[in-house]
Amino acid sequence: MRRDIFQAIADPTRRAIIVLISLQAMTPNAIADNFKISRQAVSKHLRILTECELVLQEQKGREIYYSLEIDKIKEIDHWMEQFRKIWETQFNQLDHLLATINQNKL
Repeated sequence: MRRDIFQAIADPTRRAIIVLISLQAMTPNAIADNFKISRQAVSKHLRILTECELVLQEQKGREIYYSLEIDKIKEIDHWMEQFRKIWETQFNQLDHLLATINQNKL
């Protein structure tokens, strides 16, 4: 079963992994050191993130390094943009309403 990026980011541990590797590429052991879960659990999360193409694997010697696939993150941002516009419009309307109410109180 192929997961999509939204299933991948639904899990808080995977979101935390994304934050970690957004700063620098890391090995699974280095990532696991930041969590109170097993190395196997971290590997499962990395496998899901890899399946969804949110992370890249790079072999360096005997180690595998995971880094963030920025283009996939941009897909999430693009999807969220439509909601940002709606929220901004609603907040602007609320600001206008509150300003009107405050003017009427004076």
